[in-house]
Amino acid sequence: MLTAGPAAQQNREGGEVEVLLVHGSVYLIAGGGGNIAVSVGRDGVLLVDSGAAPMADKVLAAIRQLQRELAQREQPPELRFGAETRGTLQASLNYVAPPKPIRYIINTTADADHVGGNEKIVKAGKTFTGGNVAGDIADAGQGAAVIAYENVLTRMSAPTGQQSPAPSGAWPTDTFFQESMKVSHFFNGDGVQIIHVPSAHTDGDSIVYFRHSDVIATGDIFDMTHYPVIDVDKGGSINGVVDGLNRVLDLVIPEFRMEGGTMIVPGHGRISDGGDLAYYRDMVTIIRDRIDDLVEKGMTLAQVKAAKPTADYDPRWSKNAYTADMFVEAAYKSLTPKKPTAAKPSAPAKKN
Repeated sequence: MLTAGPAAQQNREGGEVEVLLVHGSVYLIAGGGGNIAVSVGRDGVLLVDSGAAPMADKVLAAIRQLQRELAQREQPPELRFGAETRGTLQASLNYVAPPKPIRYIINTTADADHVGGNEKIVKAGKTFTGGNVAGDIADAGQGAAVIAYENVLTRMSAPTGQQSPAPSGAWPTDTFFQESMKVSHFFNGDGVQIIHVPSAHTDGDSIVYFRHSDVIATGDIFDMTHYPVIDVDKGGSINGVVDGLNRVLDLVIPEFRMEGGTMIVPGHGRISDGGDLAYYRDMVTIIRDRIDDLVEKGMTLAQVKAAKPTADYDPRWSKNAYTADMFVEAAYKSLTPKKPTAAKPSAPAKKN
């Protein structure tokens, strides 16, 4: 069910999803877990993240409804030549083409609220084929392609032989390890660029830039609901978050005085622009510098928390399950240099 207007927040809390136009061919599906950016058009559907597993059916229903609405807006071809202008047959035909399938899912992280819907949505899609492939690729059991930075696959598949945290049908099918990757062709009129952001929320984060629609999906390095979540155990750091936010700002072109222009889909929360992102970047940078200064003075984690380096921002950003103390602790750990392990003394040489 697609919802909009004053009842949208109530519907999301009741387990429904909301679909909003961001810009160009890109829409936001909210309420399915992490925010889902979706490109819908004549080439099919491309998703940035798939939301939480329990919401996958509702996300799929929202995509299909959106496809139907867009198909109905297509104008029928104008018939101005030959015998086609003298009969009623052509006018009676239905020119609404069936919607193209889901082609791609791009995962910005391995978190369950961003990849939980992968398995079900992959099965609902079909990937592009090329070369000498014959027949329907769906016959081979291959659904939509899933693209992510290689560390996302590592975390989802547990290659060390342990039990994997995600079923194999949800794993990325295509990974990259360099600074960025581009989808090999225009998709719904957009050049799509996937950019790795090192050591930010985790060590596998990516942002996705729709270049013609001028929309950036940031994943969890930018969250309009609370302080950025830094998973230190998975390679995250506050310096990486700041660098990532600055990387996004480098891509943003505002319409006027940091307002409008490039639109941003955060990992959670409302659609944003360059002004929102700049304020968020400034907040994170200021807090980072405060905590770093306290670390340089030799303060313990308990002393840093007692100093309340986030106090002036807490009314806005210390919300939900992620509190200011949790943010300060993660930032402190990522800023505290690890002490090198002392080398064991070598055994004395034996005398002959």
